[in-house]
Amino acid sequence: MSTSANGAIHDFAAIGVGPFNLGLAALAEPVEGLAGVFLEQRESFDWHPGMMLEPAHLQVPFMADLVTMADPTSPYSFLNFLKQTGRLYRFYIREDFYPLRAEYSRYCQWVAGQLASIRFGATVLEAAYDDGAYRLSVSGPGGRDVLSARRLVLGTGTSPYVPEAGRAIMVDAAAGRGGLAFHNADYLARKAELQQRRSITIVGSGQSAAEIYYDLLTDADAHGYRLDWVTRSGRFFPLEYTKLTLEMTSPEYVDYFHRLPQHRREHLNKAQKNLYKGINPGLVDAIYDLLYTRSLTGVVDTRLLTHSTLTDAAWDAAAGTHTLHLHHDEQGTPYSLDSDAVVFATGYSYREPDFLHGIRDRIARDSKGRFAVDRNYGTGVEPGEIFVQNAELHTHGFAAPDLGMGAYRNSCILREIIGREVYPVERSIAFQQFGAPTGIKAQVPA
Repeated sequence: MSTSANGAIHDFAAIGVGPFNLGLAALAEPVEGLAGVFLEQRESFDWHPGMMLEPAHLQVPFMADLVTMADPTSPYSFLNFLKQTGRLYRFYIREDFYPLRAEYSRYCQWVAGQLASIRFGATVLEAAYDDGAYRLSVSGPGGRDVLSARRLVLGTGTSPYVPEAGRAIMVDAAAGRGGLAFHNADYLARKAELQQRRSITIVGSGQSAAEIYYDLLTDADAHGYRLDWVTRSGRFFPLEYTKLTLEMTSPEYVDYFHRLPQHRREHLNKAQKNLYKGINPGLVDAIYDLLYTRSLTGVVDTRLLTHSTLTDAAWDAAAGTHTLHLHHDEQGTPYSLDSDAVVFATGYSYREPDFLHGIRDRIARDSKGRFAVDRNYGTGVEPGEIFVQNAELHTHGFAAPDLGMGAYRNSCILREIIGREVYPVERSIAFQQFGAPTGIKAQVPA
């Protein structure tokens, strides 16, 4: 670690501790001579607590943990967590590669509890750049402090997203002026309140919407509510998880995607949503089977509505319901439905933290003002100074939020910070070739 007149200067400061920066902390810990600090404003590691439904599991296998794909011998692997907590044989007998979501969260907490480089309860208020180092003003349990680092790794995560048409009822509900409307991030905390309503509508199309629909459908008869599920998608599409498709999370495909023109990348991100935002096929089947079983005793009080875009929403205080205005995109037909409660399972979006304003001149931007992220996950005007975690969907494609690519990305980031490969970085793993083959002459028609 280098020093300055103001004290110690860290080799890097990582801001935000979700799974990706936690993986970086675990991989950086044994590297001799590397001094990094990890700052997280929450008091402890907590990963999507509102969606810890009992049967919910990851959509990636256990090898996509924090470290294994970079270092299978790491003491911070998921398998070692199972061994140290006496659960390895139970996991083995279970014969399921996909960990429960709650189990994965406890694994992350187990890792975080062993790493001295992580500072919980530390909020970055401001950032500045001076004399070759970033100065971070941090508020923590001990008061306000200033930390210095040569590089930054931004892992501040994504925030709950609600479409513009639904935000008014969210704001009114939060302020006590309306009914019950919230993002699925708060589902478990508000489930009991939700189930007291006469009707519930879920808006969204992905895994979270499906998990909530199945959970509420299971209890619908006991509570007597009507349950609707609305999506603008044309169908309740499953996550595509075939093996040649999985090769699209390879380094080669990231290379290919990153080299494409910006407009091509944006088109692909829209077209490839079913590769990372779809529903687990087993859950799709379980929903159908439950509907089928319930139909034996009569009409199931539920509707599944596709092709339906939310255009507006309002709270009717006299009726005690939300009115959702929808547009059936395939038929071009507007319609509306009333619901006592609304759950927005509409995903998450990246929002730049306010503290970046002080170093805005150090960040490279594209034509739309977004991070211009280079192939090695850097977005600084000077190479190798500022890196991002899961803020590069527009430059690196759907591999960005994939837990299975976290260890790969961290291997690349560490290589750029240290100047050598501590963990071998794979370059060629796919059987298929994504771009036009080289060395083959084009056939010109006669």
